[in-house]
Amino acid sequence: MAMNGKALRKPIVMILITVLILSLFQVHLFTTPARAAVASKTMVGYWHNFDNGSGFIKLRDVSPKFDVINVSFAEPTSGVSSGVIGFTPYNYTVAEFKADVAYLQSQGKKVLISIGGANGQVQLPTTAARDQFVSSVTSIIETYGFDGLDVDFEGHSLFLNAGDSDFRNPTTPVIVNLISALRTINNHFGTEKFYLTMAPETFFVQLGYSFYGGSCISCDNRAGSYLPVIYATRDILDWIQVQNYNSGPITGLDDQYHTMGNADFHVAMADMLLTGFPVAKNPNYQFPALRPDQVVLGLPANTNAGGGFTSVAEVQKALDALIKGVQLPSYKTRGSTNGYPSFRGVMTWSINWDKFNNFEFSNSHRAYLDNLTPSTPDTQPPTAPTNVVANAVTSNSVNLSWNASTDNVGVTGYTVYFGSQAVNATGTSALITGLSPSTSYVFTVKARDAAGNQSAASNSVTVTTSAVGGGDQVAPTAPSNVQVTNKSASSVTLSWTASTDNVGVTGYTITYGTNNADVSGTTAVISGLSANTTYQFTIKAKDAAGNISPGTTISVTTDASPGGPQAWAPNVSYKANDEVTYGGKTYICRQPHTSLTGWEPPNVPALWLVK
Repeated sequence: MAMNGKALRKPIVMILITVLILSLFQVHLFTTPARAAVASKTMVGYWHNFDNGSGFIKLRDVSPKFDVINVSFAEPTSGVSSGVIGFTPYNYTVAEFKADVAYLQSQGKKVLISIGGANGQVQLPTTAARDQFVSSVTSIIETYGFDGLDVDFEGHSLFLNAGDSDFRNPTTPVIVNLISALRTINNHFGTEKFYLTMAPETFFVQLGYSFYGGSCISCDNRAGSYLPVIYATRDILDWIQVQNYNSGPITGLDDQYHTMGNADFHVAMADMLLTGFPVAKNPNYQFPALRPDQVVLGLPANTNAGGGFTSVAEVQKALDALIKGVQLPSYKTRGSTNGYPSFRGVMTWSINWDKFNNFEFSNSHRAYLDNLTPSTPDTQPPTAPTNVVANAVTSNSVNLSWNASTDNVGVTGYTVYFGSQAVNATGTSALITGLSPSTSYVFTVKARDAAGNQSAASNSVTVTTSAVGGGDQVAPTAPSNVQVTNKSASSVTLSWTASTDNVGVTGYTITYGTNNADVSGTTAVISGLSANTTYQFTIKAKDAAGNISPGTTISVTTDASPGGPQAWAPNVSYKANDEVTYGGKTYICRQPHTSLTGWEPPNVPALWLVK
């Protein structure tokens, strides 16, 4: 959460006494087929593991109106990029804290550990950092008996390398390694027993409709950078609660700017996720809609908690539009004009600020959610997938495909089982990797729906991987005719003639100093460089088998930095402490961002400080 901060899929019926026993003793029975549900309309609150003036609350004293309590925060302990995450309960012994977690669980609540926040930037630039992240986070969850993980990465935790333009196939290490880490942690605990949620800012999600950091020369390379993470984990993501606060104006699907603090903003931002949108307005890169039960409104509990506080009346006006289809005069939902009855609910930063504000948020919005007509539980499983076949078998991987299942409501994904392992898929195919050479595997597939119902198993298919040494071992040719087509004080644009390969070139890697960027085409924009500095760029081609070409190197010196503050302009990537002029005054940039029309320095004091 900026300002130090920030319901549940698969509802099923379980015997209450079983839930009570499991919660009290924190037993993790991984053979349990599904998990207990909370309310179908969920209220999420962030609980402070610190005291920032809002007041400290023991976990067991949290308002019972909340269904999900996100403990804030676990943070890096050995630097931003080590991957090592730690958590120490504030004003608690470990035993007392674990007892309070178990107490809340005995009341039917879910308690998640949230990682990040404004002071907890996390970057996973290497596979070693990824593995440290997986190990340390898994240990925290198991030690305290948390029900899941909330990803609250902010600041410079996520960004996109130049040329990383396709959110469906990201190449930037901090993105790729986070996706791998989240799926590994989820697989360790099991999708049906583990909650995965995210709380990004609008800058990292909805801004991706206008700008995408990997494909825009002058953009902040963090713009829309959560999109590949959401896309790659959408089959295991319980919900996303975008922080609809501390935000500049954001363009909605109506191509109009929407500003914080009113129903219009919340409806427009949620509708983007519920409808889907072309990333950077490129029709070839369509970000698909999330399920309504995967979307939660993120709100500050009072004016102390964050910029963009929205009154109870305006929040409920937004919920009327989103859930009941009561359209606003200023914005009409694109995905469904009749509303989204299964819309998940609301989140607040924070539980502590809510108590400070005499429980206005939790009392008012709990009453609203409880008054909604409950939906009929879905207990019907999908049909079993059919015609599972294997193709493209290598020494360590196999690609599977099958015919789609059907469901009375809708299939949300599939799980491929082999031995004691399982891999989730959203479509009707899956690439299974990490297999052993010359080994026989038996694969089956099951379908699942949003309520957590799982189909019977498909037909089984037996596959034997090939021996080591087979396959393509021919590297592509080196890129040629490398040229500088544009440069500035902070960026260089390169182009080259495509390499050739006996099978096919899949992409290129540009290395400079300790940095690298992966691209699929024959051009790349390298940004974030220092002015008047000489860089050596080496470009190598690669193919699907992992063969790497020889490198071609070019030396480039960036332009000198222009003197004095420049006039503020839209669509410029500003860094912290940059100076601009506007209206006869000089302003200092408070936090990195890409400027938009409407974000002029006098209008957004959260971004600019008058000098």
